[in-house]
Amino acid sequence: MFFNFNFILLKFIALLPFMTVIFGSTSAQLNTSQPKSRTRGEFYFTWGYNRDWYSHSDIHIYRHDADPAKSYDFMLYHAKAQDKPDMWRWWQLDRLTIPQYDMNFGYLFNDKNDLGIEVGWNHLKYVVTPYQTIHIKGEVHGTPIDNIQPLYDTMVHIQHTNGNNYLLFSLVKRQKLIEGKHIKVSAIAKAGVGPMISYTIDTIFGDNDSGYFHYHGMVYAASVGIRANFFKHFFLQTDMQAGFANYTNTRLGHQHLGISTQHFYSFQWTYELGYSFALGKK
Repeated sequence: MFFNFNFILLKFIALLPFMTVIFGSTSAQLNTSQPKSRTRGEFYFTWGYNRDWYSHSDIHIYRHDADPAKSYDFMLYHAKAQDKPDMWRWWQLDRLTIPQYDMNFGYLFNDKNDLGIEVGWNHLKYVVTPYQTIHIKGEVHGTPIDNIQPLYDTMVHIQHTNGNNYLLFSLVKRQKLIEGKHIKVSAIAKAGVGPMISYTIDTIFGDNDSGYFHYHGMVYAASVGIRANFFKHFFLQTDMQAGFANYTNTRLGHQHLGISTQHFYSFQWTYELGYSFALGKK
């Protein structure tokens, strides 16, 4: 895996004090003398944005056609990729979904294990780095190829920028750390799986495709984060998510006759605003 480890390390260091508490004693909670009422459950919704990092990956690109001039089958080895964060201008609501964003709906059972379930739409973006020096091996239009060369975007360009979308169904674990009168702090862990309903913009040997939403493969992900509740219903949350994306059905070209397959690891850092409400007292 090839991530920006310095940046990631700083983020993990920032979370270490909280992680220590998660796996240690929670006896230092505030206001423990107050009676604790139980609710039947708690719905919540979050909206936020993310930054993403990706491992290198081998990309298999092929189109098998009776006409050799339209046929190709080759590998891109150790392809590098990056995200495309863009900018949300808060005064332009029509740009709300242009940056990389996350939207989650969840329900906490408020049981003794403090478990819950969640459905999340993670809109990451993935761009194969143009002009990188790369090993290309296979066959193009009936001619063998085995070169180390720049990856010209007129030859191959792939970007899941609308996007590298994870539709995740997750199990949630909450660990309460601090329960005060006006603020509550919890650790949140998730593990999930789901399909990638992605949208790929690509060019393959001059054949441009503006993309369309379709099933690309499966993703498996786990995350850990911190949630701070305030003013009863609102909370702020930050998560760090590791994922494994297995692309098995990416369609290329304006007729969608080409296919690319690959798998890679992703690392996502999110910052979110949330709203929660309980269903009533037991």
